[in-house]
Amino acid sequence: MHTVRLFFAWFISIIMVSLVLSPSLWAASSTIQGEFELLDEPSKHEKGKVILFEFADFYCPHCHMFERIVVTKLKEEFGDQFEARLVGFPVMPGKLPTAFEMYEQAVTMGKGPEMKKELFSSIHGKKIEVFDKTIRRLLLKKLELDVETFEQGLASGVPYRTLEKGKAWGERIKVTHTPTIVIDGNIRVANLTEDNLKTIIQSILDQDKHS
Repeated sequence: MHTVRLFFAWFISIIMVSLVLSPSLWAASSTIQGEFELLDEPSKHEKGKVILFEFADFYCPHCHMFERIVVTKLKEEFGDQFEARLVGFPVMPGKLPTAFEMYEQAVTMGKGPEMKKELFSSIHGKKIEVFDKTIRRLLLKKLELDVETFEQGLASGVPYRTLEKGKAWGERIKVTHTPTIVIDGNIRVANLTEDNLKTIIQSILDQDKHS
């Protein structure tokens, strides 16, 4: 009996210490609605806005479907209070990283969402898999991006390093498949239904209103 009491006291003390050390995690888990898992990662939340980080492979058909259907509906629902950011996480074998680098360079030039849409459409609709300079030029003209500036950015290696940084983040939080969704940098969502994502996002926005 004495041993049981000691174990119970130790267990309670561990819980209390965890709450003291991680008050923000406790607060988040007690107020956010929906199905999710809190990660031991810093929050990237911006008040009044929810950021959905999508670990995705441009060549993954599931990522294309999620982007085309779910992300589109979330953007329609929440408008400027919602932003989707793709984190390149290649999982399909035998593909060059060019598409991911093109996306990262377009982000730096203010056309990330537009490039993301074009890349998904090109790969899954037009069946384009190799983005050489000729293909890139056509896409850049369509998006009204300066070709010379874009190519210089690609050649600088910065987009590739950004891709590697995103991959390292994904590996650290044990991403194993795409799409994997992390909201505000520390809320992993396994149930990717539109309803569950809307519930989580709305509860975060409601929490902002009362904080």
